[in-house]
Amino acid sequence: MKLTWLGHSGFRLEIEDAVILIDPWLSGNPVFPADRRAEAIHGATHVLLTHGHGDHSGDTLAIAKELKIPVVGIFDLISWWQEKEGIQGIGFNKGGTVALNGAKVSMVPASHSSSMGGPHGPVYTGTESGYVIRGEGHAIYVSGDTSIIADMGWIGDYYQPDIGILCAGGHFTMDMEGAAWAAKKYFDFRTVIPCHYKTFPLLEQSAEAMKAALPGVAVIEPDVMVPFDL
Repeated sequence: MKLTWLGHSGFRLEIEDAVILIDPWLSGNPVFPADRRAEAIHGATHVLLTHGHGDHSGDTLAIAKELKIPVVGIFDLISWWQEKEGIQGIGFNKGGTVALNGAKVSMVPASHSSSMGGPHGPVYTGTESGYVIRGEGHAIYVSGDTSIIADMGWIGDYYQPDIGILCAGGHFTMDMEGAAWAAKKYFDFRTVIPCHYKTFPLLEQSAEAMKAALPGVAVIEPDVMVPFDL
């Protein structure tokens, strides 16, 4: 199983027979090297979207149309895009599980907001979500953008994820200390990968506070476009 950070909250996950692009915001992402876009999306089989904000959904439609692959996410947004944009889609909702080329993806709650800009102001795009992705003997919890929520308790108990991809930049989401607290209270992670940080000066720039708070857990700060094995 291989994971590549695309900057901010974007990841390329190679698991089972799937290559899943999670929240692929590439164009305009200040930490993503624009000349490596083709490499980042090559061979992708699905796009997995946590919510509609532009720093997550940014390149979703362009990639889906270019590669002719489905977008997976909250039913409200996916069904709307299927009708208006003509994309392939797999729309589902919290509590549901879909099979993606051998990987099982379950949608779980998050607490944030979800919208896109429209001609008359923000447009509702369905609710925000997180995911648990299972395959190759692992369960990966992708928090999406969220605060600490009590739902993390049953997510940890029920799915028992060993890997956490946690938003941790603060201001818009949990910060490093909050994400580490949630990891200790609700989960038994072997590995934690922070995201939604370093992109802008407003966000946290280092995961040192998380590392200090999680002794015995491998906290990985990946470099953008440098794949690593899990």
